[in-house]
Amino acid sequence: MSVFYDLLQEVPMPKMVKVRQKFPRPSIAPDDIPHKMNDTLAHVGISDLVVPGMRIAITVGSRGIRNIARIIKELVRALQDKGALPFIIPAMGSHGGGIAENQQKIIEDFGVTEAYCGCPIRATMDTVQVGTTSEGHAVVIDSYAAESDGIVVVGRVKPHTAFRGEYESGLMKMMAIGLGKREGANACHAAGWKHMRRLIPLFGNTILKNANILFAVAIIENAFDETCMLEAVRKERIAEREPELLMQAKAMMPRIWIEETDVLIVDKIGKNISGDGMDPNITGTFATPYASGGLKSQKVAVLDVTDESHGVIIGAGMAHATTRRLFDKADLEASYINALTSTVFDVVRIPMILNSDRAAIAACIRASNEIDIRRPRVIRIADSLHMEYIEVSEALMDEAASHPNLEIVGELQELPFDEQGNLW
Repeated sequence: MSVFYDLLQEVPMPKMVKVRQKFPRPSIAPDDIPHKMNDTLAHVGISDLVVPGMRIAITVGSRGIRNIARIIKELVRALQDKGALPFIIPAMGSHGGGIAENQQKIIEDFGVTEAYCGCPIRATMDTVQVGTTSEGHAVVIDSYAAESDGIVVVGRVKPHTAFRGEYESGLMKMMAIGLGKREGANACHAAGWKHMRRLIPLFGNTILKNANILFAVAIIENAFDETCMLEAVRKERIAEREPELLMQAKAMMPRIWIEETDVLIVDKIGKNISGDGMDPNITGTFATPYASGGLKSQKVAVLDVTDESHGVIIGAGMAHATTRRLFDKADLEASYINALTSTVFDVVRIPMILNSDRAAIAACIRASNEIDIRRPRVIRIADSLHMEYIEVSEALMDEAASHPNLEIVGELQELPFDEQGNLW
């Protein structure tokens, strides 16, 4: 053992206890989605918007949205019931390496297949200019969408991880960057995150004015990653309604109810968890200065990356220490492509690489300032998506016990390290 690892071995590990976090849980059961879709489409007046024979493009993005295949299937059915000829288009900017076949595979991996949804998927990276913004930007959309008789924009509304504005992740972004393909993504990202809050509605409103948008279907999820709202919004109300939906989505977001800690341990990051690997709205690990919130911590240890990320280690750069296990799984070029597109390099920087989970945690504890090293304040989460149960160290037990939204549900226990110093 080296002098360095001898130093880390001397750091005492805190005992941890399991805690249940309480969040509101309104939800739509998967079997209720057909009924909910019928109701919201009737409310939006689908019979006035859709006539037999219309070729209608439906957008599907690259984020893992709960029940997305069922939602799209029921939307397709409803349109077909009106005599329309719907088809699905991948709408995800330059994701999938900017290759149409890859973008189709991404949505098929979500279960959005031709066989399941009952209509064709048409994937292309070709675009058609539909207008120009008031600032002179050329605005383009997917060529299949541009040639259709109408477009239905489907998107999840939620807070963004890199900027704040009236429109963050949602319908406007789906139009500006999703429908905009590589050109739309590059135009918005190249200006920098400082300007995203202005550019998203600028591009989105230009598309609303000049393209054949019929209506949108907004999705909101609760703190348990469950569908809790489906709402159809007519074209003329999208700009007005989305900021209201964003406020509702923010109220539904999970969080860590304890506001401050010395060390945060994140068992796994991943692109299937968050676009940033771990959602900074929860972990506080923002990569730009244009968004803030979440947990305050001195140090963050990230221990692993999900298999579904295929080596893309976005988010690891926001940690202070990680493991050799994560680094060995890293596909650096794939990770760097994502960083180039977003223009944010910090998310793929390589933190301190340690040979075990224990060493990574010990390094973060030892390097935290003005703490009681024998009673550090430590929070451990599985990932930033599954937040009902977390673990807190002994030093945080009193705070957890007195919080109305927290319930201690276990006993204090040693962290379960194996002989190699890894958690199991």
